[in-house]
Amino acid sequence: MSSLIVIVYPTETKAEEVRRRLIELQKEYLITLGDAVIATKTDAGKIKLNQLVSTTAAGAISGSFWGLLIGVLFLNPLIGAAVGAASGAIGGALTDVGINDAFMKDLASNLQPGNAALFVLVQEMTADKVLKEISGFGGVVLKTSLDETKEQILRDALQKASAT
Repeated sequence: MSSLIVIVYPTETKAEEVRRRLIELQKEYLITLGDAVIATKTDAGKIKLNQLVSTTAAGAISGSFWGLLIGVLFLNPLIGAAVGAASGAIGGALTDVGINDAFMKDLASNLQPGNAALFVLVQEMTADKVLKEISGFGGVVLKTSLDETKEQILRDALQKASAT
């Protein structure tokens, strides 16, 4: 079962540092991420989502491959690739994998302009080691699906870093 953790940082740069560190920890097999998105709120109040993976680009690449293959079969590879890329991009843009965009935008609407919320969908993790690695970045827990004991441990660790 996956767990959702949302931590607010004072800047988008700080949130990006934490996301990069989590990706490094994933390479060390200490955490398995389902998604990691940074949400920011502009001075005008607009919510911007910085996705880890662009589903539109991934869909276009996949679609162009399949379109090229079908085009080769029907003796028109260029048209097949173009049609495949376009349909793949449209399909990718309509696909929402990981954390629901509407949920993130709704929760991020409570942010102060300039702050950033890091939304992390954790599939598995070695909690004590991961917490030790990210606690130095500080941050404030906005929302989690963790049980109360684990959530309090996370809040305490991040609060210690913010206090120093």
